[in-house]
This record gives sequence, C-alpha cells and structure tokens, in this order.
Amino acid sequence: MAQWIAACAAGDVDPEDVIGFRHGGRDYAIYRSPDDDYYATDGHCTHEQTLLCDGLVDGSVIECPKHNGRFDYTSGKALGAPVLTDLRTYPTKVAGGMVYLDVS
Repeated sequence: MAQWIAACAAGDVDPEDVIGFRHGGRDYAIYRSPDDDYYATDGHCTHEQTLLCDGLVDGSVIECPKHNGRFDYTSGKALGAPVLTDLRTYPTKVAGGMVYLDVS
C-alpha cells in the first residue's frame, strides 16, 4: 500500500533543479523537470554516497558533485562509470501545491 508523505512545496524546486529531503532517517532527492514534472530518487550517489542534492541537473540527468557520475533521474538508470548501480526511484504526485512521494 502506498505511503505518501509531503516532501516540499511545489515551488520549492526550480525547473531543472534538485533539492534534498530527509524522512525517517533516509535522504531523498526531489527533481523538477523542464516540463514541470516531479521525480524522486534516493538522495545519495550509488558510487560513494555523496548527496545528490548538491549536484548539477541538466535536462533529465543529475550529475554527482564528487566524481561526476550521472544518472537519468526519471528512471534511476546509471549512465556510466564511475556509477554502475542504478538509483532507486519513488513515485511522486502534486496535490494542493505540495509534492508528495511514495516511500513504501
């Protein structure tokens, strides 16, 4: 069963950007695409556990700030060395001006 939690206000994430969110001892990264769609992934790079919210977003790609590993944040797919393990993604929805993610 879905466990939707309010993560942030929709306006807190600029288009083509990422912010961090912490809940239940876990870090998440919340993205807003250039088309105003919202996505969420685990908050740490799978290579050396660096926070992705400090990374650079370009289109649908997040680049880790430590070793420039890149992921497609819409699917979690690792896009090449040094990152070889995909990111876990989480469903999102927007309601009442808030972004929610399903952490179940």
